[in-house]
Amino acid sequence: MSLQTRTFHFVLRIAPLLLAAVSWGSGTATADERAAPQVRPNVLLIAIDDLRGDFGPSIDLKVRTPSLDAFAKTARIFAQHYVQVPTCGASRCALLRGCYPTLPVHLSNNAITSTSANWRDDSLPGCFRRAGYTTLALGKVSHHPGGKTGKDWAVGKEELEGVWDRCWIPKSPWKSPEAFMHGYANGEARQRGVSPPFQSVAGDDHSCTDAYIADEAISTLESLKSAKSEQPFFLAVGFMKPHLPFVAPQKYVDLHPVANIPILDQAAASKPNWNSRWHGSGELRASYRENGRTIEQQEYVQQLRQMYAAAVSYVDAQIGRVLAELESSGLAKNTIVVVWGDHGFLLGEHAMWGKHCLYENALRAPLVIRTPDLLEPGASTKSIVETIDIFPTLVELCQLPRPAKLDGTSLVAELRDPATMHQTTAVSYWSGATRTIRSATHRLITDATQDKPELFDYASDPLETQNHANDAPEVARKLEEQLAKFPVVTPPVRPMVEAPQKTNSPSDRP
Repeated sequence: MSLQTRTFHFVLRIAPLLLAAVSWGSGTATADERAAPQVRPNVLLIAIDDLRGDFGPSIDLKVRTPSLDAFAKTARIFAQHYVQVPTCGASRCALLRGCYPTLPVHLSNNAITSTSANWRDDSLPGCFRRAGYTTLALGKVSHHPGGKTGKDWAVGKEELEGVWDRCWIPKSPWKSPEAFMHGYANGEARQRGVSPPFQSVAGDDHSCTDAYIADEAISTLESLKSAKSEQPFFLAVGFMKPHLPFVAPQKYVDLHPVANIPILDQAAASKPNWNSRWHGSGELRASYRENGRTIEQQEYVQQLRQMYAAAVSYVDAQIGRVLAELESSGLAKNTIVVVWGDHGFLLGEHAMWGKHCLYENALRAPLVIRTPDLLEPGASTKSIVETIDIFPTLVELCQLPRPAKLDGTSLVAELRDPATMHQTTAVSYWSGATRTIRSATHRLITDATQDKPELFDYASDPLETQNHANDAPEVARKLEEQLAKFPVVTPPVRPMVEAPQKTNSPSDRP
């Protein structure tokens, strides 16, 4: 289909929306909505899967991310952003709800599918659609790419029904959204437990999945520009990489020679010698065939870390293409851009691979926000922020009515002045009623029994090599008191697993 034809179809699709610019959902705009300015900023939300919070030229991997680095120089960097739950579906549920988990299912990848009927109208896209925005979800925005919940994620109801004008994935060589999500090169689908955890290919960017997401995002921005509508848009674009399998064209692998990949500090790479919540890396070891290699072998570890870095550089290039189109189209002048990671990923820290735990590198993820009128672009704030803060931030920036039940705090103050620190802790959850609270200097991990707390002191031990719970009981007590103010998710639940495993790791089926 030509660009002109796509544009024509898009204009026809949104034409009825122009007659109801502030009357979505209920059919009647609220008093606050009627009083709001007629010209509102657009929103471009870019979601990245499994990207650690130390992306870019970090001390851990020295990953090449020129597009994200360039964008960060124009935006506000939230260097201490933490997610609510370290698994794909649950983290995205927290983003779209703007609330802490309160039910066991909120900790699973079924979080949105199982509960959205109760909150979808007041979800992030629901609020924007009701206010007259065109709402679009491309790629992996909720848990399933394209939003479908049935066989191969290609049929069935949407995870978040009634709030997106369109929710889709692009046409590509991969035969289903599930195959696309776990795609190898040139349309090859994953065979769980048989396929390898990484792959390089001597092809161009379109040999891998995320180039198709970028193509479609660019086409959508072109259509939005051509429509010349006064109606603002909320466009969410979700990329797949660097999620397992770590797949990238060879040119991105060549950016990261194995010899240049730093070897993880031995103390940081060791299994905890205290009573911990360690898991056996089931997401990697149960879902992918290691062909006799093990994560105890240094050569294999370095290959995995190299291919993760390559996958990051690959998705960085695709994000750069989308941001370049936003600039060249002129839309950037009135568009808020949010780059968000759904959680981190341990690359051998604590002898673990994956997320599904409450350690720092599973919970810390990128958050970079740019507004058209941003002061001090490129500055980083030390404020500790959470994923649930994004919802109220966007609502305030776009002058929409704030839903009453949001738990998050707006970050507009930090956008105005990076020295602002309105928030000093972040709270995250995992299975078994396990919770953690992160302050500027410490992290406490505990559960309902409180019989094996883990306390980390980042000032003296940034790599989490020791449990300081017995050394600093007063610090642990004060953090426990603060944590007691937040919801407790009971009874314990084991989040959805990839497959029966020999390890004791709860594993993700993203």
